[in-house]
Parts: sequence; C-alpha cells; structure tokens
Amino acid sequence: MTVSLLPRLDRYPVVLTEGAVIERIRRETSLQMDPHLLNTSLIYSPAGRAAMARIYSQYLRIAADHRLPILVAAPTWRANPERVKQAKIGDVSTVNQDAVRFLRDVCQECDSRTSPVIVGGLMACRGDAYKPEEALDTPSAEAFHRPQARSLAAAGVDYIMAATLPALTEAIGLARMLASLPVPYIISFIVRRDGSILDGTPLTVVIEQIDRQVNPRPAFYMVNCVHPDTVVDGLGAELTKIGLLKNRLWGIQANTSARNPDELDGSDALDTAEPEPFADKVANLHTQFGMKVLGGCCGTDHRHIEAIAKRMSASPAASIRGN
Repeated sequence: MTVSLLPRLDRYPVVLTEGAVIERIRRETSLQMDPHLLNTSLIYSPAGRAAMARIYSQYLRIAADHRLPILVAAPTWRANPERVKQAKIGDVSTVNQDAVRFLRDVCQECDSRTSPVIVGGLMACRGDAYKPEEALDTPSAEAFHRPQARSLAAAGVDYIMAATLPALTEAIGLARMLASLPVPYIISFIVRRDGSILDGTPLTVVIEQIDRQVNPRPAFYMVNCVHPDTVVDGLGAELTKIGLLKNRLWGIQANTSARNPDELDGSDALDTAEPEPFADKVANLHTQFGMKVLGGCCGTDHRHIEAIAKRMSASPAASIRGN
C-alpha cells in the first residue's frame, strides 16, 4: 500500500529508506548508464528495468519482513531539464513521470501489505554535488528546477526529496520551488565533520534560514552521502542541545565509508564496511539523537538495510502501529 508522507509519518518512531541504487548498478551489473541521467535511462531497457526492480524489491521486502514503513524514491536524481535534453530520450515531464510509474509498478509487484510504502521523486543540484562553487544562486535555482519539480508532482508522488545538496543558495531556491507545489518535500545535505555543509555554512544556520524564508517549510531535513561518525563528530553536541536541529533533522542515508566526501568523489575503489558494525552506528543515531529516518547511500546494499531493520524492529516501539 502507498500512503502520503505527512502526517502519517509521525506515527512511526522508525522509518527505513532504500540503500544505494546507482552505485549498485555500477558494481553489480555490466549495464551502461547514460552519462547525463545515470540510472534514469535504465527504465527504457528491459535489462535496466529488471536490474533496478531487483534492487528496489530487496529494500521493499526488508521493510515488509520487519514491519517497518519505508521511503523509496524514483530514479530521477539527475532528470532535470538540462540533462534530459542532453540525453535525448524525451522531454522532462515524460521522463520523470515514466520513472515514477516504473517505481510504482515495482511496489505493486512486491505487494507489501504489512508496511506502508511511501513513493517519492528525487532531485539534485544542477552541478556537481561535491562542488559548492557550482551551485546556482537562489532565483536561478528556483527557475531551473521548476520543470522537474512540477513533473514529479504531476506524477502523483507522495513526497519530493532534494538530496546531496552542497550549498545554501541553491537549496533555498529548490525549497521555494517545492513549497509552491501541493506535495510534501524533504531537503538533504552533505555535511562535514565540523557540522557545516560543503559551502561552509553550519547546518544549524542552513535549517534556520530555509525555515525562515520558505513557506511551507520542508517536512524535515536529512543528511546523506556521509558516514554516521561524521554526523556524531560534527553535529552530536548540537543535536542534544539545539532544539531547532534536534526537531528538524530527522534522518540519514549513510555511507559505509568514513572518508570525507571530497575524498570519495571520483574514487574507483569501493570503501565499504560490514553490515552489522555499520548498522550499529546508524542505530546509534536513533537511540542517542532520535533520528528516525534511516537508510543507506554509497557502499550499502540490501545486507546493510537488513541489518538496520533488524536492530530497529527489535524494539516493540519501532514496529508499525496500525495502518
């Protein structure tokens, strides 16, 4: 069953997200992804659809087996108007809506009756996610991201998530665009060990600025493409003391590698970790700081999400409380 994001999410102490998808395609298959659209292009080939359906289905079944709700996002991270045009596979509206339809088909085939499946659309910054100097200014970001955001909303997603954002200026523009649509939205950043996002702005300031300047504000914030230790080192003290951060930073899609984001960018070698120790660190963010939306990013696969789910479902309070 598919449900809306809010206010239903408040009913659950723990919510899973998917683990890596794009990276798993690279390391587990011989499929060639479009250099502009990455895994979005795979929805138009039988082999590509099958490979992605296998990965998504693994995450969906883990959530169902452990009776935990799950947020899954359509493969639209790079499907902005500029890149869709460069890829020459259709218009931005068609491509994004086809990607959402693909994911809903996968969810329907899994027939997850025991846990809510919340289907979203995924967006990114225009430039390199690891290079804040390439970020758009706020007005330009609002205009640039409008076609994709509207396409995802028209596809009927339950939420839109703008992820792996490196800079405040573009994030504000994205948030303003998303706030104009009748769809809940999430904003997620890469953070450093000093608690700042990649442009140097402290995450506490980032959240305060977006919440103050945008209405309606994001449903909540997340961090992604970072190791759990990076969050503890950079934000741990603030998560226990600063109400704004504690109340608004809900989740993480964590890397298995503890290396800095700029060290990982472009790396050919997979820096991974065993599922159980990794899951312990992710679970600690829930038990110590109350982060409730937990999943994986680079280096993770179904084993890592399974290990997180086992730890979370072991607590009676974490299981689903009705439909």
